[in-house]
Amino acid sequence: MKRFLISFFLIFLSGQIFSQEIHKRTIKLMGSRFDITVVADDTLQAEKDIDLAIAEITRIEKLISSWDSNSQTSEINRNAGIKAVKVDKELFELIQCAMGIAKLTDGAFDISYASMDKIWKFDGSMTEMPSPSEISRSVDKVGYQNIILDNNNHSVYLKLPGMKIGFGAIGKGYAADKAKQLLIENNVAAGIINASGDMNTWGKQPDGSDWKVALTNPFNKDKAFALLPLNEAAVVTSGDYEKYVNFNGKRYAHIINPKTGYPATGIISVTVFAPKAELADALATSVFVMGIEVGLNRINQLPKVECIIIDEKGDIHTSQNIKIDTQ
Repeated sequence: MKRFLISFFLIFLSGQIFSQEIHKRTIKLMGSRFDITVVADDTLQAEKDIDLAIAEITRIEKLISSWDSNSQTSEINRNAGIKAVKVDKELFELIQCAMGIAKLTDGAFDISYASMDKIWKFDGSMTEMPSPSEISRSVDKVGYQNIILDNNNHSVYLKLPGMKIGFGAIGKGYAADKAKQLLIENNVAAGIINASGDMNTWGKQPDGSDWKVALTNPFNKDKAFALLPLNEAAVVTSGDYEKYVNFNGKRYAHIINPKTGYPATGIISVTVFAPKAELADALATSVFVMGIEVGLNRINQLPKVECIIIDEKGDIHTSQNIKIDTQ
């Protein structure tokens, strides 16, 4: 379930740049770009705060990485079909959360997507669609129902040999949430953790105004189509306007339905606003897979969660409580 994240731009409304109070550092973490912004009294304190956030994100990466052979996630995957693996409470609870989202989205979000055979190529090398039988076989080992959790022992068992889990569609959002939580606990009044578009905010700008985000127009990346405030909230966008293929006049996105093995169709981008980046991260991908009608219906049932969808014709669809300041 690969994802492409549309870029975001911070908007400072006051007409002044509070350079002595707003401090930002860009760094590569978890294989992605992270922009960490804090509001602080001086540069020295800001640097300490940002270092704290980086240390927390690095800790999360070591915990959930499926690329690190020493991680608990890798240990779970190595023992698929063999035995249950006892893990730290934090990782167990993250997997529990992922299972809850999988049930909520009827499997449109599924951390066992890592088991999928990579038969779709979005690098320009594909000349024809995979066969129906290839597509069907590609998801043979996918299915969150085959992830068995033992609450008493904090153990995780993957029932099928060769089955894998991965946190590509939730990990950066979770890391952003944890970094934000730690900075708040250390009395950082305001800031933004932007994990390659998985953006989480708290507090306000030095002039007292909300942080604002400009959402990129998927048909013209140099322009924004909406300007929206972020008040103690997270926002994530999934988009496919650069990674897709066309076969028989139909456009297939790089976001794959983990239940069917077929790519999503009909949607260009999905933006989700939620209290936590972890949830927004997972739901942005899920709505892509569920489609406009089902996706919005599901979002409208969730408290404090909103969504903006742009379809392949450029039409905008929104959940029931969101207001867009179009540009």
